[in-house]
Amino acid sequence: MIRSIRFGRVAAASLIVCALVACGGADEAQGPQASASSSAGLPDGRIAEGETQANAKGPATGQSCIDCHGADGNVPLDASYPKLGGQYADYLAHALRQYRDGRREHALMSQQASHLTDQQIADLAAYFGSRPSQLRDLHGVH
Repeated sequence: MIRSIRFGRVAAASLIVCALVACGGADEAQGPQASASSSAGLPDGRIAEGETQANAKGPATGQSCIDCHGADGNVPLDASYPKLGGQYADYLAHALRQYRDGRREHALMSQQASHLTDQQIADLAAYFGSRPSQLRDLHGVH
């Protein structure tokens, strides 16, 4: 009886620890200026550096992210360009890495991403992911 009570407590404590780790509850040290891009295998993204990078002219095309995707990534120059504001940072990081590595191709984006470091990609993803979202769910739209 005593052995099963102890086992139950140990099991419950283990579940709580696993839940905290899985939900990120054990890592509060990042602060508001950092955003992890863990599923992309990148360093933590820095929002302020990402904003600077988003406004910098790229050497490949002479354009900045903002030039084509608009303020906060929400006002694209062309209707075929995606809105980036509020998009999942991991998704943005994966897309930028694919453009950079030649696994995804676009006439402008492949050139723009070709020179980006992993840290720059993480920073851009953190910045655009932190912006207000104008994305909408198309579920039920016909």
